[in-house]
Order: sequence, then structure tokens, then C-alpha cells
Amino acid sequence: MKACGLVVEYNPFHNGHVYHINEAKKISGADCMVAVMSGNFLQRGEPAVMDKYHRTKAALQTGIDIMLELPYTYAVQSSNLFAKGSVRTLNEVGVDSICFGSESGDIAPFLSGYETRMKKESTYKEFLTKALDKGLSFPEASKEAYQAIGLTSNAIDLSKPNNILGFSYVSAIMDEELSINPLTIKRTSNNFHDETVTSSIASATSIRKHLFSNKQSVKEIQYTMPTTTIQQLNNYQQKASTWHSWENYFHFLLYRVQTMEINELASIHGMEEGIEYRIKKTANHATSFHDWISKIKTKRYTWTRIQRIFVHLLTNTKKSEIDSLNIKTSIPYVRLLGLTEKGQAYLNGKKKQMDVPIVTKLSRNNHPMLSLEERASHAYYSILPIEYRKKLFKQELYSPIFEKK
Repeated sequence: MKACGLVVEYNPFHNGHVYHINEAKKISGADCMVAVMSGNFLQRGEPAVMDKYHRTKAALQTGIDIMLELPYTYAVQSSNLFAKGSVRTLNEVGVDSICFGSESGDIAPFLSGYETRMKKESTYKEFLTKALDKGLSFPEASKEAYQAIGLTSNAIDLSKPNNILGFSYVSAIMDEELSINPLTIKRTSNNFHDETVTSSIASATSIRKHLFSNKQSVKEIQYTMPTTTIQQLNNYQQKASTWHSWENYFHFLLYRVQTMEINELASIHGMEEGIEYRIKKTANHATSFHDWISKIKTKRYTWTRIQRIFVHLLTNTKKSEIDSLNIKTSIPYVRLLGLTEKGQAYLNGKKKQMDVPIVTKLSRNNHPMLSLEERASHAYYSILPIEYRKKLFKQELYSPIFEKK
């Protein structure tokens, strides 16, 4: 059975994702669609609108055959580590290809761009260091370094979020010499960060903006999502009484920062270059989460970078913990969130060939990386009514979701 892998967040699962699945299946010739998805916290340092299990159910009912969880230690990271974790996870279950969305829909510039970067690696690093020394953020510094080695927007525009991630996937595949064929499709109808719903294929950003509005209703934008997502969103809101956003966690974060010593803050993963002092100082004047980040943000400290730090603060993830897990070298397990009958048949044929175990639920003997996963889940669910919080966390202890088709 031939499988195609997708790297996703489904926050929430919408019509653009259905298009991605269908096009990826078409160009890859795959029989089985395998997705690796960020859990309850996402790459840009945000809590997902609704939890990973509701997002998994929506996807399994609309084209995905196997849903794997990208470990927290990779999910809330820079694009390079996010890509490494995703690609390694998909490689462990033996996918033949990986398909991602890009601005051009042409894989050739990504492959040639990788070759260019490898040939001029020393020059790239030199210009990257100079740009960082000037006080630029890492994304801006990378952009300057890429331009210095000839990777201009005419060849591949590495200022676009989807291109950045796509280039990271290709680089991870090539760096580790994996037998995975990288494929890409052209994004359609909207840009990654469009904030307005204008068609049936809308950006996740615009859908979330509507959900977080005063109405908080799915009804007005239901034409942008498949029925399964609508059902899961309505079910979640009915029981949770909220969508997850940073403002839900603002007062807890404020309490944490105001009661922590500066050396404790400095020990949190992501705290670098003295940013802990800026976070501590601005806490006394912040009126909301959005206001707080606005006060911390500078040219060097991007919004996304600060959000990721706050995720690690919320989950109490220490630098020492991340360092001890050796995430730059290997992935210790594959976490299964859900599957269909077709996905079950595929995994049954691959299990004996895998080098790492498939984890189906949390237990006392789990890998230390899963201890972080457990903490992240507790932190995410902490804003919910107590009974629903308990019910959702119990899913971590159950078998994966099984969807019959």
C-alpha cells in the first residue's frame, strides 16, 4: 500500500485542507493518507482552538487515514526543528512521499534551492550571523542570508510561511538522506495569514478570527468547513464553553512571571539573550496577553518567538529537559491519535519494519518526552470546566480513535 504524508495543524480543519488531501492523493498516487499533526499547542506558539482529539475526528472523517501526533518538543519550535520532527515521524511509518502547499506549486525551486544552500553553506552562515548581530530577528536574518547566496524571491520566495516550511521539509529529507519523495501543490484562494473570509476556501487565520469575535458562532462561516468540522466545533463549544486563545491563560502567566525569580525564568526553554528581564519588567504593566506581547516585542524578538516562550512557561518546560532529549538526532516513538480501517491495514503491514515503537496512550512507563506531552495537555485543559477537563484528559489514557468507513 502506497502512502503520502502531510504535515498539518488543522486549526481548524477547513475546505482548504480537504483540497490539500485530494490533490496530494492525486499527484502522489497514494492509497493511504498519513498526517502528522501538532497537538494542543502549535508551531507559532498558540493554543489550538479545540483539542487534538476533536481535530483528529474531523480529519479522519474527511480523508485522512492515519493521524499521528507531532511531539510537543518538536511542535512548539522553529521551522527547522518542527520540520525535522515531522519528517522523521512520517519516515518511521514508511510514507513514500510528503506533499505540502506552496506559492508556486513547483517542487523544482525547492530542490535547486537546497543544492544552492549546501554549496554556499559557509557564506549563508556568515551572512546569517552578521544579520543577527545587527539585531534582526531570525526570520529576517535568514531572508538576508538566503538573498546573499542567490535565493531571491524570483527563485523561491522564502518570506512566505508555506515556502519557509516547505523548504524546511525538503531540507530535512535531503539532510537525512531519506527515501521520501517531496511533492508540492499550489495554494489556492487565500494567503496564509488572510484575516477576512472571502470564499469557501478561507485561511485558518480568518476562520479563527471569526470564532474569536463577539458572536463566536460557527453558523456564519460554516460554508468554509466540511460538516465534520462543524459538528466537532459545535460539540466542543457546547461542552467547553470557549475556544482556546492566549487570553484564556493571561492571568495564570502573569501570576507565574510575577512570582518567579529571574533565574527561574531564565531556565525556561526559549529564554535567550536576556529576554526574561523584558518579560518580567513588562508584566507589571500588561493589561491583556496581546498588550503584554506588544510591550515585549522588538525587531529581534518576534511575536511568534515570544508566544513560543510563553507556551514553555505555561508548561514549565526547562532548557535542561529539552537538551536531555536529544531532539536534534532522533525521534523515540510514534504517537498514534487515530486511524481508519485502511490506516489500520497499512500500519499492520509496517509495524515489523519500524525502528521505534507506536505509542497509543500514556502510561507510567512512557518515554520522558511523553511526560512533557502530559504536562502540555494538563496546561491546555486547565481553563475548562472540571468535569469536561477530566473527560478530555482521559482520552490520553485510552486507545486511539478508530473511524469506520
